[in-house]
Amino acid sequence: MTAAMANERPVTPEVAREHGLSDAEYDLILDIMGREPNLLELGIFSVMWSEHCSYKSSKKWLKTLPTKGPQVIKGPGENAGVVDIGEGLATIFKMESHNHPSFIEPYQGAATGVGGILRDVFTMGARPVANLNALRFGSPDHPKTRHLLAGVVAGIGGYGNCVGVPTVGGEVNFDPSYNGNILVNAMTVGIAPADRIFYSAAAGVGKPVVYVGSKTGRDGIHGATMASAEFDEDSEEKRPTVQVGDPFTEKLLIEACLELMATDAIVAIQDMGAAGLTSSSFEMASKGGSGVELDLDKVPCREDGMTPYEMMLSESQERMLMVLQPGKEDLARGIFEKWDLDFAIIGRLTDSGRMVLKMHGAVVGDLPIDPLAEASPEYDRPWQPTPARADIDPGFTPATGAAEALKRLMAGPDLCSKRWVWEQYDHMVMADTVARPGGDAAVVRIHGSNRGLAMASDCTPRYCEADPERGGAQAVAESWRNITAVGARPLAVTDNMNFGNPERPEIMGQFVGCVAGMKAACEALAYPVVSGNVSLYNETNGQAILPTPVIGGVGLIDDLDRTVGIALPGAGETIVLIGETEGHLGASVYLRDIEGRRDGPPPPVNLAAERRHGDFVRAQIHAGTVSACHDLSDGGLAVALAEMALAGDCGADIAASAPENTPLTAWLFGEDQARYLVTCRDAEALLAAAAEAGVPARVLGLSGGDRLNLAENEAISLAELRDAHETWLAAYMAGEV
Repeated sequence: MTAAMANERPVTPEVAREHGLSDAEYDLILDIMGREPNLLELGIFSVMWSEHCSYKSSKKWLKTLPTKGPQVIKGPGENAGVVDIGEGLATIFKMESHNHPSFIEPYQGAATGVGGILRDVFTMGARPVANLNALRFGSPDHPKTRHLLAGVVAGIGGYGNCVGVPTVGGEVNFDPSYNGNILVNAMTVGIAPADRIFYSAAAGVGKPVVYVGSKTGRDGIHGATMASAEFDEDSEEKRPTVQVGDPFTEKLLIEACLELMATDAIVAIQDMGAAGLTSSSFEMASKGGSGVELDLDKVPCREDGMTPYEMMLSESQERMLMVLQPGKEDLARGIFEKWDLDFAIIGRLTDSGRMVLKMHGAVVGDLPIDPLAEASPEYDRPWQPTPARADIDPGFTPATGAAEALKRLMAGPDLCSKRWVWEQYDHMVMADTVARPGGDAAVVRIHGSNRGLAMASDCTPRYCEADPERGGAQAVAESWRNITAVGARPLAVTDNMNFGNPERPEIMGQFVGCVAGMKAACEALAYPVVSGNVSLYNETNGQAILPTPVIGGVGLIDDLDRTVGIALPGAGETIVLIGETEGHLGASVYLRDIEGRRDGPPPPVNLAAERRHGDFVRAQIHAGTVSACHDLSDGGLAVALAEMALAGDCGADIAASAPENTPLTAWLFGEDQARYLVTCRDAEALLAAAAEAGVPARVLGLSGGDRLNLAENEAISLAELRDAHETWLAAYMAGEV
């Protein structure tokens, strides 16, 4: 092995630290190797042991989450989770972050985030049917926010629209904690035959290892390592670590892979995502108990003079690695060449248990596979619980009247219409989108049937900051409510855990608390976690983001004729509130945006009530007794009613509904959990059914007119409300506010 072949540079503890490895981790590498690694080998250890790839700070806690259920075909550990949806089909889905790349280069960071999550799904045999995204940006008055928002939305639309998969839902929120570290979480949902799921475990001595897709370049080198470190004032210099995407090639790759999957040629298949050729080859060999030998001279490269280090660590996009049945090489080659994609046999499986890398006839890298994978660090980091907050006094004098407060909330950055965002996404391509963006959950038809999948993403970071355990439980519960509110049966979730530096005990305490809350909610709601992603070190110069454990939920609709949306269906409908209202204003959006306060604990989460109320509402939707439904979350009753009124272009009168001894502000804007607003024609029958089920239900008033009457002398016209709600984001992006 020559120095040039291995891109040699003397490997020292200092060089290891430059690769993101601690001194203790470097000592462990020396023990595993029995010698000093060369630079290529060190680079491989650095990406495989990065936080992004190894979950070394989080896996102790992730193991506590419930991951099984009668509907679960495959939980965490593969590219994506697999859930049975009946009639011989499965849904395959996952959410992943592309936070650091999107802050450095918003268009390509977001675009390649979409491309990567698409590959995680179709590599398992599913045709992607929907994309979602959960986006969080800094304060609107921060100088970078408008640029970052524009670039991220353009990147998501530019990739998703071109690849031909509808973007059907998500979230867009703002908070100063994201000023130096935005969040871009991308989710894809696909559908596959339940008996044709493809996994990544590769076994069989001598079987060919095949590279397909785009050529390898120098983009994205050390992307996984960059994503495992916090930012500082030099973060802009990391732009070369951001990958460059090509959605048109991705579309070809989807079709070619699905065509090959219809044959019996594939033994194992893996997306080349974070850490590229390194992670894909190691994961396939490790899961299959094999060794692998790669000839790097055969890797398709788009740049001259690429070194083994660059080839193995590049995160160039639109690439897959697969192991084929011997004798099927020509069949596979013909398919990929037909789709104008690179196809190269770059190695073979062995029984050595080692990764042997060759170039120009010499060995340039030789690493043990299982010791490297199994000895990856697992840290039990010190953590401290988040201090409990004192309750707030609900009897304070409001800063403004209820109607004015509602108008300001509906016009604010978090609750304003996100039409400017989702109109840049093609949400109708494939012609199976049933419920478009703007409701509780998107609904996509299972092609050729009258069944559908419902999907949504949810998290309330200010709750997680105030009380991580309650916040984690609430994120799961809100996801469950949103899926339920359209009439779907919640099946399972994927999670995207976005937190700051886990080496700080207070941040690790946020993570531990959120996981505990998620665990309790997933168990109580029979809503297991089947896939997910952890993104740590989301902070800049020691300033962490709000803890943001995003939950992506998927549910099943057996009959699309038995679904409802949030729009008030017209005049004369009775509006009924399901669930108890105590007027909880702690950590509420009202308190933050109207009163300028961020104090108080988040609302309690009664998981038994969540289950009971949600099951009741879903049953009423299926029975046809409910004509519209909306869960209550940010902004409470008033905001939910306003959203229903605007969606249906129909007013409502609930002026006489506030209970005695409950301040009007708390009644209208409290964020008590386990609540829904529903409309019906036969309120008496609905109330009787609720009483029988032990579910609190209260008539609020009637739909109709062109105003919202909230209380005596507290009313607002729909025209004024709509103007406030629809104006802010477009005006902000035009530089007018």
